[in-house]
Amino acid sequence: MNDKIKPRDALIEAASRLFKLRGYCGVGLNDIIEASGVPKGSLYHYFPEGKEQLATEAIHNTKVLVMDDINKVFANATDPLTAFQTYMYELSKAFGEGGDPIGSPIGTIAGETHTTSEPIRLACAATFKSWQAIYAEKFLQAGYSKQQATRLAVTFHALTEGGILLALTMKSGKPLATIAEQIPFLLAKK
Repeated sequence: MNDKIKPRDALIEAASRLFKLRGYCGVGLNDIIEASGVPKGSLYHYFPEGKEQLATEAIHNTKVLVMDDINKVFANATDPLTAFQTYMYELSKAFGEGGDPIGSPIGTIAGETHTTSEPIRLACAATFKSWQAIYAEKFLQAGYSKQQATRLAVTFHALTEGGILLALTMKSGKPLATIAEQIPFLLAKK
């Protein structure tokens, strides 16, 4: 374990990374302990409710990382088309061959646990809502109505999650690049 990182943070970072790589069900507490370098007693000190509690913290950690990435891209784009297209191209690079997108995917955990863990389902839902709020705000700034901005945010989020799943499956960022190429058509005013 890195001496500069607090044990609690090391556990969260290790869990985030492992859940990204192997999903919630594919990771045991011993895996997280080994990857973090933190003693087993520390895990139960910081997360007395165990893996589920640690997972909700890992999801929150991922939420914040991804929100930072989205906000960085969106800060440099004045219109939604440029913002979303640039963000999708950035994702295509991160998920391309050899990429290591530490901030994703939450969708995998949500799919695995939506019927077995209400705390994790709620953490995933809150994460998705936070990301969608950023998307909706970009549409609102461009003059879309609140209803349309909300609908477009959900649509863009669904495209992002689906694109990430395709990229992971194909081990290529090309599906995300294809989505980026289509954004001008999707946002064209009729």
